[in-house]
Amino acid sequence: MNQRPVFGSIVLYLLAALVVVVSVYPFLYTITTSFKTGTALFDTGLWPEAPTWRNYVQLFEGRQPFGRHLLNSIMVATVTVALAMLMAVTASYALGRINFRGKSALLLAILAVSMFPQVAVLSGMFELMQALGLYNRAIGLVVPYTIFTLPFTVWILTTFMRGLPKELEEAAIMDGCGPLRIIFQVFMPLLAPALVSTGLLAFIGAWNEFLFALTFVSDDTERTVPVSISLITGATAYEVPWGSIMAASVIVTVPLVLLVLVFQQKIVSGLTAGAVKG
Repeated sequence: MNQRPVFGSIVLYLLAALVVVVSVYPFLYTITTSFKTGTALFDTGLWPEAPTWRNYVQLFEGRQPFGRHLLNSIMVATVTVALAMLMAVTASYALGRINFRGKSALLLAILAVSMFPQVAVLSGMFELMQALGLYNRAIGLVVPYTIFTLPFTVWILTTFMRGLPKELEEAAIMDGCGPLRIIFQVFMPLLAPALVSTGLLAFIGAWNEFLFALTFVSDDTERTVPVSISLITGATAYEVPWGSIMAASVIVTVPLVLLVLVFQQKIVSGLTAGAVKG
């Protein structure tokens, strides 16, 4: 077996280290800055000389109800992922396992929906939100989030659904299983890696979304954390509380990091499934 040249290995590890540094350093800087106050915020040193939790305490004691905003984001992102994955699984079964006229055109239409930028549909979405009575309500954000999440989840899960053995479906049909039992009892366990990786990406998209959250919610108690962070301001333009902004950024980022660490094996399996055919 041919071994990789030593020089090539060194270059590969150096490039990997560079990617890690570039990716991790901004988050590390955010964490360390969140423990600084006063003039220490402008110190060039990475590690704070006198770390303090003051920024985190002030964040929850400030004018903005940050704790409520955090709960709103958790609720909206969780409900969005649940609805999107439920509809995507059933739709992907129809598109991936059932032959019917117009299936290719339908897939192209689903793909075309994901190509529209948010700004292009903002006015129409605003009218829809008002017609449904969901304007200025945090739970109402689930509607636009789900609409923009579905094309991605349907496309990804359709690809995975097509790769499942046909024999499993035929055996389930012979045992008297209907489409719903086949989806939820036969295919769902096999789709676990794809569901985790797709659901996590959908959760991140809903968690970080800003434009719809800013446009469709004006009540301070119904906002989500991206908008909440943008509204953290000081008494004047020269007194921006950077420490509180950094603390809020850390709080918002940590749940995503933990989710990735917990489900990293499922994510890798889901992203690499189908890459190698036996």
